Amino acid sequence: MHASALSPLLPPFFLLCFPQRPCVPGSRSVPGSMAVCYQYQLPVLPLDRPVPKHVLSRRGAISFSSSSSLFGCANPRLLSQRRGAISYESSDQTALYIRMLGDVRVRSRAGFQPERRDSHPYIDFRLLHLPPETVELASARKIRRLLSFQRYFRSAHLFRDVSSLNSLCILDDDYSGQALCMLEKNGSWNFDIFLFDRLTNGNSLVTLAFHLFKHHGLIEHFKLDLVKLRRFLVMVQEDYHRNNPYHNAVHAADVTQAMHCYLKEAKFAESVSPWDILVGLLAAATHDMDHPGVNQPFLIKTSHHLANLYKNTSVLENHHWRSAVCILHESKLFSHFSVEESYQIERQLGSLILATDISRQNEFLSQLQTRLDMSDLYLNDACHRHFMLQIALKCADISNPCRPWELSKQWSEKVSQEFFHQGDIERKYKLDISKLCDRHTETVANIQIGFITYVVKPLFVEWSRFTNSTLSQTMLGHLSLNNASWKGLLQGQTQSGEETDSVCREQD
Repeated sequence: MHASALSPLLPPFFLLCFPQRPCVPGSRSVPGSMAVCYQYQLPVLPLDRPVPKHVLSRRGAISFSSSSSLFGCANPRLLSQRRGAISYESSDQTALYIRMLGDVRVRSRAGFQPERRDSHPYIDFRLLHLPPETVELASARKIRRLLSFQRYFRSAHLFRDVSSLNSLCILDDDYSGQALCMLEKNGSWNFDIFLFDRLTNGNSLVTLAFHLFKHHGLIEHFKLDLVKLRRFLVMVQEDYHRNNPYHNAVHAADVTQAMHCYLKEAKFAESVSPWDILVGLLAAATHDMDHPGVNQPFLIKTSHHLANLYKNTSVLENHHWRSAVCILHESKLFSHFSVEESYQIERQLGSLILATDISRQNEFLSQLQTRLDMSDLYLNDACHRHFMLQIALKCADISNPCRPWELSKQWSEKVSQEFFHQGDIERKYKLDISKLCDRHTETVANIQIGFITYVVKPLFVEWSRFTNSTLSQTMLGHLSLNNASWKGLLQGQTQSGEETDSVCREQD
């Protein structure tokens, strides 16, 4: 839809123009092997006063020159790039631009090819989740994006010139009464994240994470700037793909709430430091950032550039971690930290996020069992606490089957929908269909029964040994009831199928 077509619907403020202009390069060093680069293409907005840079650094504020070609440029480093390209150890200059396609929103006429040339030639990852009504939805997305920009712009002015001492008191105005009531019960295992997301108008991750930072006293303890923190959380939430049925910002908010519940456990609460809480909540909020809605085997079989970059090892988890670090630097949330503190938080954040790789499940489960059997867990030791934070994040990430049935069933249907969508793509392009992704042979009930039996239950049994708390027993109780419910549904589906086959035979 052309901008003029939106004029009857939107006020003049929304009629934004984004001309293509050259970018001004800049860089900043990061401890370790990670180099995070910053290059912004700032749009020109018809506003009466200058727009602050933290407003313009949103996704979509970057454009490529139409005369440039990403892979044909003599020096690709001079081209603009999305927030802090991922570091790499390769002579291939195009690796500098490796980002998930849901993040880099560049049109084909700009000369940018979304897939590496050695990738699968038929799949455009931008189209994985587009329904048939692409034209209408594209127009709606443009309107929502403009509205989102206005909300972000207004919030930036709201927090301008507000001192850090009295700034927290104005946040309650952003919450509706019902959402505020739910936040008062943020430690309840029955917390309905779907309802909370609706009450916050799709901002569950920003609202919940900000509240938990305040609840744990992290803002005062680490002297965090309120505007930088809010901007960081907004950027994190926007880096999740709304089109993903499961791996989206609501899932991140759910994992963050579960992590908060685990940090309140008596075994943890008496030992964890504010630093542990900070890293734990950050890891929970960012652990699936920029998830493409497909799994690692899919990226490997299509020779996706991320699989090539990370050598087919923890591909998604590495990308989530590097994306989180890039946003940390762009938001400058910890700019007042020392170099050593910044390095430590990035390293520990990576360690926690990489632990969520499901292929490492048995590795961590075996370590936990050994430590518990030998009574070799001392939470006064920082290394032992970090190991248990890894276990806590793993539990939070797969805690859906341990929620009450009404919540667990919704999550199960969403993750199966995402699996089946990947299977449909693989079938369409004549690829081998990944395990659990074939809607013709798998059912939601069958997937969940196997997931509970072989992945969730063994981990939560050991977690219960560690905490020995009411919450752990509650989770195991829900897990058992949910497993029985899925078995009942599976049995009913089997009987129904047999009856249908019998009727068909009789008719024949």
